Amino acid sequence: MKGLSAVVKNLRPSREEKFLFLAMIFLWLKSYIVSRLLFDLPIENMLQEFILLLNPIGPVILLFLFAYAFRRKLSIRGILISSFLFTFLSYANAVYYRFFNDFITIPVLFQVKNFGDLGGSALELMQPLDVLFFVDLVLLAVIARKKDIKLVTFKKPLKRGMILAAVALLVFNVLLAETQRPQLLTRTFDREMLVKYLGVYNYHLYDLFMHSKASAQRAFAEGSDIIEVENYVNDGVDEPNEMTGIAKGKNVILISMESLQSWVLNYEVEGQPVTPFLNELIKDSFYFENFYHQTGQGKTSDAEFLIDNSLYPLPSGAVFTTNAQNEFYALPEILRNNGYTTASFHGNNKSFWNRDLMYKSLGYDHFFDETYFNVTDDNSVNYGLKDIPFFEQSIPLLKSLPQPFHAKFITLTNHFPYILDKEEDVMIPRLTTGDGSVDRYVQTVRYLDESLKIFFDLLKQNGIYENSIIVLYGDHYGISKNHNKAMSQVIGKEITPDLHVELQKVPFIIHVPGMEGKKMKTIGGQIDVKPTLLNLLGIDPGNDISFGEDLFSETRKDFVIFRDGSFVTKEFIYTEGTCYSKANGSVIDPIFCEKSSEEVGYELALSDKVIQRDLLRFLNQSPVE
Repeated sequence: MKGLSAVVKNLRPSREEKFLFLAMIFLWLKSYIVSRLLFDLPIENMLQEFILLLNPIGPVILLFLFAYAFRRKLSIRGILISSFLFTFLSYANAVYYRFFNDFITIPVLFQVKNFGDLGGSALELMQPLDVLFFVDLVLLAVIARKKDIKLVTFKKPLKRGMILAAVALLVFNVLLAETQRPQLLTRTFDREMLVKYLGVYNYHLYDLFMHSKASAQRAFAEGSDIIEVENYVNDGVDEPNEMTGIAKGKNVILISMESLQSWVLNYEVEGQPVTPFLNELIKDSFYFENFYHQTGQGKTSDAEFLIDNSLYPLPSGAVFTTNAQNEFYALPEILRNNGYTTASFHGNNKSFWNRDLMYKSLGYDHFFDETYFNVTDDNSVNYGLKDIPFFEQSIPLLKSLPQPFHAKFITLTNHFPYILDKEEDVMIPRLTTGDGSVDRYVQTVRYLDESLKIFFDLLKQNGIYENSIIVLYGDHYGISKNHNKAMSQVIGKEITPDLHVELQKVPFIIHVPGMEGKKMKTIGGQIDVKPTLLNLLGIDPGNDISFGEDLFSETRKDFVIFRDGSFVTKEFIYTEGTCYSKANGSVIDPIFCEKSSEEVGYELALSDKVIQRDLLRFLNQSPVE
């Protein structure tokens, strides 16, 4: 009996160990509450609820055991610092999720030089109640001081038991997750599911592993790796059509319309149109009403990457920051090889999204960043130079370029948090949903629309308009999923998952002076812009890797793929693991989407392979089988 009593006493936690367990419980419950209340994770049954409750425990235990491995004793300061780091990780994801409806990845963390330019957006995303994230840390500090707890040591049996418990919980978590989401760890493009089933902490460990694995892929890539990709993309090469070469030799002006979604076109606030200029321009242009953005975490830079390369963005981070050293065969380089001068105009600093390095890889001759413009406090807001002075000051620079030229303009004013600081810039009333971002959005869109009108007038006045084709596209969504409640008021119906996909439509307008306009029903996305423009210009890119298809092709598939594995066809919308009928929005038998879903996963994987292994450096080294 004495022996049993000694064992029980040895296992009984001390006052210091109880303090450590309290710190673990706080982190565990905090992670569960954040995942349950702040992340819009679909919970379909009690088992999924249990998994969400379970998944933080293992990594929280391992956190403190890992810290203990380096020192035989844990100080109160070490416990509080560890708790703060895990808390900050949860908080950073919560803030990031509020706008991007996504989770932070390792490549995003490496984009730290962008953070200084995010000022207004970051403050807008923070909320007064966020202090609750850190209340437990204060409470722990008070308890430690009151109880005079300074160091925590583990009894060996207790330490071994915790290690076994943590490992068992992690394995059990993964096994349970696999019963609910088969092949979870291979579907890395679906971060929402990874966080739902693994938890925020395990997700970041997995993301670190995947990022390290991707970095190693380039070193071990071989020329033969590109053959599979070449065979796939060359299987459906576009044939010439009636639009081939209609813009041969003309200047190409490409305008990135910040955060502009299609729903706002022809929309009115108190009887006033939000986009009067674009509404009229569409009538004299080729307007693709079923055109979607396909961006991932890189947002505007992802849109640039899609359009210039006809490759998908990466499942995490931005290609502009993770793979700027790659070899690309982008639209600017192809046009430069065909006698064009290539340039990009942007009223922000050149290093934002790593553009100064990436543009060299893409083939731009010139990059006119903020140093080429007169940027003052009076003519700038939020992310940089306002759109109207941006276009006005760009004209002399544009006129200095030898023709024909390819010039890309990246607008800024219609960027979250959608702020206009001067009364004269406000041309339309706010909406009245009660959601500040949604309500202000129409005002900055109206300003963007006015800037485009002014730019077109300046092109005409300076003799540039007639010898140019002008292409305008929305770069990514402006109103995220987190604002669905307000958006349901705007469009007059509940935002279901399939309707949310439809809201990812962005304007795509090709204006060819002198040609009659036409509304196009074609289903497509940003990945299709490069082959479409090359066809209009009558330029054969030669041996190229392009996952998009000419939007004017009569043989193209009406099909668009999103970075998270969702897709849209003429008949179906597939998203969040559910197949919807486009005819009436009803949920239909998943068998109708299964084959397409497999093809989507394969295509995304091939594109990732091209980028992560830098396969375009082998493009002309291996014959197609």
